[in-house]
Parts: sequence; structure tokens; C-alpha cells
Amino acid sequence: MKFVFSNRFYILLIAAAILLLATFAFASLGWFVLAFDILLILAAIGDYFTSRGVAREIDVTRTFQKRPAIGDEAEISLSVTNLSARTLIIKVKDEVPAEMALGLAGREATMQLAPNSVGTYRYTLTPPRRGLYDFGETAVRYLSRFGLVWCQASLGKPETIKVYPNIRRVREIELRALGAHSFLAIQRKAVRRGEGREFESLRDYVAGDEMRNISWTATARRSKLTSVQHQIERDQTVIIALDAGRLMTGRIDNETKFETALHASLALMSACSRAGDNCGIMVFGRRVIRYLPPKRGVGQMDAALETLVDIEPQLVESSYSRAFQFISSNTKKRAFVVILTDVIDKDSSSRLLEALPLLRPRHLPLVATIGDRDLNAAVSSPPKNEKELFLQSAAEELLVQRGAALLQVEALGGLALDVTTQTLATQLLESYIRVKVRGLL
Repeated sequence: MKFVFSNRFYILLIAAAILLLATFAFASLGWFVLAFDILLILAAIGDYFTSRGVAREIDVTRTFQKRPAIGDEAEISLSVTNLSARTLIIKVKDEVPAEMALGLAGREATMQLAPNSVGTYRYTLTPPRRGLYDFGETAVRYLSRFGLVWCQASLGKPETIKVYPNIRRVREIELRALGAHSFLAIQRKAVRRGEGREFESLRDYVAGDEMRNISWTATARRSKLTSVQHQIERDQTVIIALDAGRLMTGRIDNETKFETALHASLALMSACSRAGDNCGIMVFGRRVIRYLPPKRGVGQMDAALETLVDIEPQLVESSYSRAFQFISSNTKKRAFVVILTDVIDKDSSSRLLEALPLLRPRHLPLVATIGDRDLNAAVSSPPKNEKELFLQSAAEELLVQRGAALLQVEALGGLALDVTTQTLATQLLESYIRVKVRGLL
């Protein structure tokens, strides 16, 4: 039996107990009190059995007001519908994931519902990370017909929800990187400089125009010098290769390097969408984990959020050769391949350099390594003792290996960035704009 006694039951029980005190003077009343207590308990049990069917006439629905995102407060609505023929006093308590931070309103509510009416209770939760979270059934208590017990039931449906990357953070990253102007403003600026390789229009020649921009056929037709106006190419292909291996599990400011790289990747995808380029993303570790083929349009961002929602870095060595071979096999058109990883040691950098020729010369790779501030801090001041001297020597060796690896990336015809978590997104978007303006693809 799923019920608890109500306040009315306890008041009657206490009243009988007080009456029992009088049995010291009137012994015959003791039997009366005992009979009353037995009848009260039997009445409460009977009240439960006559009221338990009401649970089938109560409907509970859980609704999320918006798509849950990491770090953002999400509002959840519990709608309770009373389909019975009498007024009910109902208490609800939702079963929420323990990892989520509960708002001040809590997850419990009491409501009085008339027949065929709906009551709504709202509370808030803040998810600490991306991924899948399980919500259970909603615990419901309603007062029985005679008010002697609270009948209990678990209503509603268990469900698993997805917590997505924070798109607001992505927009802020993009705005900081591109400034107050949109990508179109940057495009117009590039057009005025005559950069890019895609035809935009013809105009009269002016002093200072490069000879290579003169259209000799148009000049012959118009009998005066005519220059070709170019614009930044659209419909180019960008592929983001996101490392989800051991080196990306390092935490900086309570966030893994992978999480920082993930939000930077989404900011780059957003910029590509605004620029009219095709952008795709691949997540790899020991093997290719997820792959979203390059496309353009608003729907591509939603597809990327679905692709990345539950991926976490693993303590495995990443296989650059498998990842780059996959890109080469699935991307025939020349692409700008952005590789977000780290090369903190000699072994990882050598594996990256050995695999990089798989992308060249068809594609243009950009290797962005996310530096560790602890290494930079270790070499920023003179050592005070022997222990610090050895630590500084080790840190300097790792930094030298990283720098040498990035120089070899450039020697192989690629681009290289050595950035911190704070500057990753900004420099990534600036490199993308630079590649488009200079027509490197």
C-alpha cells in the first residue's frame, strides 16, 4: 500500500490519546478509546482503497521551455491535469538528475485542482556539462476522499534529455573574433581591396590597379581599360577535425581542452555559415568517432549540435593517420582542414607530422595546438631551487618540441597556430578570414 497518514488522521489519533488519559478515572473508557483507534486505522485503510483509483485520472506532463545548454538555467514546467469528478489537493515532486543544480524554487509543489482543470508548476535546473541526463517519473500525492491519508503514485514518463553546447557562448566568441561587424562587412572590405578570386563585377581601371586584374577582353570591347572586381569566394569547403584523445583531456579553468575546442569549432562553423561556405566536422580518437559532412545553411549548426552533444575525450592515443585518411577519402574537393589538437610531447608531434602528408597537396591544413599555461608559467621566472630548475628544464624542452613541430607543419605547406584556451577561438576565426581574403584555397 502506497500512502501516508494525513494531519487529520494524526489529530484524531492525538484526540483519542488525550481521551485515554481520562481512563484513570473511568476505566470503562479505555475500551472505547481502543475501539476508536482500531476503527480509525481501518477507516484510513479503507479511505486509501476507495481513493487509489483516482491516480488513473491524474495526468502529469513535463515540458522544457527551451533546449537545455551547458551552464544555462533551464526552466521545466510540470502540468498536472485533474480528470476526476472532484476537487483534489495534490503534491508533486519531480525526479531530476542529481548532477544538475536545482534552482531556489525547488522541485516540489502543492496545488488544489478543480475537476477537469490543469495546474502548472515551474522550476529551474542548471546542467554542468553536455551529455545525456535521465529524468524519472514524477512522485504524486493526493488527499483521499475523507482526508485521512495521502495516496502516493508515480506518474508521467521517464525520459532522457540532451544537454547541448552553449550556443550563446558560441555567438559571443564569434562576435569577439569578428568585432561589431558581420562577416558581410568584412567581405565588402575585402572587395574594396580587390582581394579574393571569385568574379563580382567589372569597373573602369583606376591608377594603382594590378595588371593581373585587367580584363583585356572587356577592355577591347569597351575601348578603355577595364578591371575585374573580385570578392571573397563562397561555397568553399571547411572541415574541422576535433581531437578527442588523451591530450585533450587536460583541464584549464575547470574545463577540458576538448570542451574549449568544441565551442571554438562551433563558432567557426557559424562564421562559415554566414560566409556561405560548406563546413563539416569530424571527431576522432583512436578511430573516427563522428562525422558530419560539409554543408551550408542554418540547419548545419543544428546538425553539429546533435553530433557533438554527448562526446567526451577519452584516455586513448589519437590516430592522426586514420583521421586524415578518412578526410582524404571522403573529401574530393579542395578543403581548408582545421585540426584542433595538442602536441605536448615528441611522440604525439611525430605522429601528427607523419600523417600530415595525407592531406597535402590537395587540402590546406591548419594545425591549432592548445597550449598549457602551466608550461609557460614554469619558464617565466628564474628557478629558486634545484627542483624548480629541473621542472623548468623539462618545460622548456616540451615547448621547444612543440615549436619545432609547428615549424615542420609550415614546412610541409600547412598553417600552424599555438594558442591558449582564451585566444583559440579568436585566432581560429582570424585565420579563416585570412585564408579567404588571400585566396589560399
